[in-house]
Amino acid sequence: MAAVATAGGTGAVALIRLSGPEAAEIVARACDCRADWTDRRAVLRTVRDEGGAVIDQVLVTLFFAPRSYTGDTVAEIATHGGRLVTRKVLARLLECGARSAKPGEFTERAFLNGKLDLTQAEAVMDLISAQSDLALRAAHEQLEGRIGEKTEKLRQELIDTVANLEAWIDFPEEDIDPETGEALRRRISAVRAEMGSLLSTADQGRILREGLRTVICGRPNAGKSSLMNQLLGSERAIVSGTEGTTRDTIEEMLVIAGVPLRMVDTAGLREAGDEIEEEGIRRTIKEAERADLLIVVVDATLPAAGAMPARLPEVARRIVVQNKCDLGEHPDWAAMDGVRVSCLDGSGLEELRGKIRDLADLGEADWGEHSVAINARHRDRLMRADEALQRADASLAANAEPEITALDLREAMDYLGEIAGRIDTEEILGSIFSRFCIGK
Repeated sequence: MAAVATAGGTGAVALIRLSGPEAAEIVARACDCRADWTDRRAVLRTVRDEGGAVIDQVLVTLFFAPRSYTGDTVAEIATHGGRLVTRKVLARLLECGARSAKPGEFTERAFLNGKLDLTQAEAVMDLISAQSDLALRAAHEQLEGRIGEKTEKLRQELIDTVANLEAWIDFPEEDIDPETGEALRRRISAVRAEMGSLLSTADQGRILREGLRTVICGRPNAGKSSLMNQLLGSERAIVSGTEGTTRDTIEEMLVIAGVPLRMVDTAGLREAGDEIEEEGIRRTIKEAERADLLIVVVDATLPAAGAMPARLPEVARRIVVQNKCDLGEHPDWAAMDGVRVSCLDGSGLEELRGKIRDLADLGEADWGEHSVAINARHRDRLMRADEALQRADASLAANAEPEITALDLREAMDYLGEIAGRIDTEEILGSIFSRFCIGK
């Protein structure tokens, strides 16, 4: 399998990756040379078309199996950058016997050959898409196998428990001393506590990977679009003194104090003047209901009763931003908690950025021992495993048949095994690797 491993466009160098048992021979045919490669040594070669015409001079490096990323023999071909030359070199490799790689196929081969577990394979994509230092750190920790190690340790705990329980079930005459019900329940409780610790990182993991969904809302002309532009550092949203200028949601990604934000600017909340504005307001309410963080922008020069928008949903993370503080503040706001800013001169924005970081709960001090954060797939498997352990615990408490307890424990083991790919299915693999880019 072969694919261009670098992003499209013009550059000094592009990289084409080839993996498989015939990789060395295919590159030799494309370069019209002998396949006497030295492992991990870059050599200058010329790729030629079928008629012998030069396509490009390239650097070829061979990584022989099993000491390669995929575990198969891998050839990395550094060509001159540019769409045409890389396309022609790749086409020549395909003519010489290679086939086009599917998205994520190189990493999938690494997993199937035991080079990576499934959590490490997922970390490769997290590393590529990381948008903040914390996201990068979490991806590196996961790439080192931290989540796989934790879940495998829990699975081994359950394996030992099931082995002891089933030995007693199968060989009652052998005088095997089974753990008492209370001792088994203590072991199950300890495993569930560790799983709960991992599950507590799910929200952090989602924020690191997708961004904290931050919705800016408020009444018309409060300064919502101006605040978004100030935070972005560019004129992304249209700013106008005319009420109702913003009629649809505007979404942008940015990083504030190390926290990735998916920032959404919305239409002003008021009684709609027409059908289009009513639709914009409906979308604002919908976005606010989905928000991780709600930033309510108010005009601090107006009385609180007239400045605060109605119809806002309850959101756990919420900041009231009192804008236009440079123009003077109405007495109503003196005793009210909020962040005072001026979108005209930028005052108060640093305080707002700090408040956002604090509410995101992703600071170094809050990260604690969790240098990794689980994703949605890990969360689903952990929750299913926890449900199975709850049933096992209940059957022990009720003095049910030990076979029932053993079945529930085995089900929990299987779910834990799926996290790192100890127990895998085609459906899981297809879902994970379909999200990768071609060439990785």
